[in-house]
Amino acid sequence: MNAQDDALRGMDVSRETLDRFRLFERVLQKWNRRINLVSRASLDDFWRRHVADSVQVFRLGTPQGHWVDLGSGGGFPGLVVAILAASERHDLNVTMIESDQRKAAFLRAAARETGAACAVLPARIESAPPQGADTVSARALADLSTLLGFVHQHLKPGGTALFPKGVTWEKELSAARRQWRFDVEPITSRTDADAVILKIHGVSRA
Repeated sequence: MNAQDDALRGMDVSRETLDRFRLFERVLQKWNRRINLVSRASLDDFWRRHVADSVQVFRLGTPQGHWVDLGSGGGFPGLVVAILAASERHDLNVTMIESDQRKAAFLRAAARETGAACAVLPARIESAPPQGADTVSARALADLSTLLGFVHQHLKPGGTALFPKGVTWEKELSAARRQWRFDVEPITSRTDADAVILKIHGVSRA
């Protein structure tokens, strides 16, 4: 079994989508030589560390409407979401917010190469117009308290926020509850037994 099959086992990814992911990998490798998108070491584990990790986030999101990925950087999970939506959720509109102009250019190039329909908004998250998103996601961007401030700005009432978090997630949760009210479901990550995806609803200021 090769690396991609092993990483995506049980995730029900189509052959067309796999081809798009391979194109994405090539574009990422090319651009990563010029700008720091992901660590060089993590590229060796592209399928598990980046793709499978993002696919599981996609599966937890709202199947239609507007998905907004914050601080998309190297395209995780935002571009993976857009690639999956191209074959699975045609009614899902994807926006990636990325303030770094070079990273925004990369995201546009990767979307073009993979045929993933999405928008790239080159702006600071806090300065962007409220997005009214059905789903908001972010990976390795900020602590939970900060993320919930972004959610309060960009997620519509009744929407879902999805944040992969590592081993210290419980500490972040406790700290965030001092500033915010919210409902949360911690879902154990399929790619890291010590990590979770926090599925959050009903965010309001404490």
